[in-house]
Amino acid sequence: MFGGKCPFGHKPSDPFKAQREAGPVARYEFQGEQIPMILRHADVRQAAKDWRTYSSDAPCRVPIPSEESVRSVRQLPLEVDPPSHADYRAIAEPFFQRPKSADMIAQVEALTEEMLRAAFARTETEIVHGFALPLQSRALTYLLNVPESEADLWIGWGTHVFRKQDGLSKSSGLDEYIEGKFAATAERPGDDFFSALHKATFRGRPLTHQEKLGYANIAFAGGRDTVIHTVACALGHLAANPDALAYLREDPKRVTHASEEFFRFFMPLTHIGRVCPVATTVHGEEVPAGGRVSLGWASANRDETIFPQADEFKIDRKPNPHLSFGFGEHLCLGAAHARLIMRTLLLKCVELVGSMEIVSATERTEKERSYERTLGYESLVLRLRPRA
Repeated sequence: MFGGKCPFGHKPSDPFKAQREAGPVARYEFQGEQIPMILRHADVRQAAKDWRTYSSDAPCRVPIPSEESVRSVRQLPLEVDPPSHADYRAIAEPFFQRPKSADMIAQVEALTEEMLRAAFARTETEIVHGFALPLQSRALTYLLNVPESEADLWIGWGTHVFRKQDGLSKSSGLDEYIEGKFAATAERPGDDFFSALHKATFRGRPLTHQEKLGYANIAFAGGRDTVIHTVACALGHLAANPDALAYLREDPKRVTHASEEFFRFFMPLTHIGRVCPVATTVHGEEVPAGGRVSLGWASANRDETIFPQADEFKIDRKPNPHLSFGFGEHLCLGAAHARLIMRTLLLKCVELVGSMEIVSATERTEKERSYERTLGYESLVLRLRPRA
């Protein structure tokens, strides 16, 4: 298998390795709450499918840390269980399948090429905020079918609309922006995401205002930072491993497998929460009714029983049943969008980039009471040069 050195000063940490090998569950403290994290790949997959035991019907408590302090709406369709989940998901599905259309693929290809050529014209480019954030934001305008100029405002919200360097905080302008869009849509509906929600019905009735807010909230909060940081990690890896880019250039079809390995190895989302409606024993750990359980995506993605040499980045790894987009009924709604961005980025790098050089890098870490995990970069400055 073709590997390569890690772009960080060390391999991205797997702080769950010892606990995963010792047993299927370990308790970690989050916001003063002791939450059992399910660690092994098979167990995480099983729990993700078992919505009756591990429920998502818990507004603001599915993310860890929980988000009661920064939003009041239920994110749809994430925070609802089957069978309602399928009906709510069907309302948004047409927009989130747009990344499979020829028109949007062409838009993302043109955008990525434009941004790479702009980077060539500069001496150096900051990747996290100066490349990945604008790339994700502008691509999102294509997904939601709104003017590309809207991205200028979204970029100002930063890499995550709720999480800042000092913890959770309300987004500066997200709620006001969404309310303004719905007010404008009510007067003059169009073909955009907000208009579709205005026209949508759920089981024969119009969506409530709170339901529309829930869809719009997750469109901007869900998957934003994960896409941004995975893009930055991918470019950092290619810069640290010139042979990787040459390997992809030999056969661009290799990009598909490479994309999935980037999602597996550089998994920014450590875990997600579920709530037990009744008192439950989770692999020997007692969880009270209303207590939370963590599905450890990042731990599952490093399970050696599923991924040989799991701590090594293997650009041609296959099979690669990673859980970076979740599993089961709640499989990430934005998976096609994320995959289009990553696949297009790699293909355009193969086509256009001659060399990449790391000028400076500041790592991004997740520090909890019980563990510390490297997630990517706070800042990454690259020097990009075009192919001759």
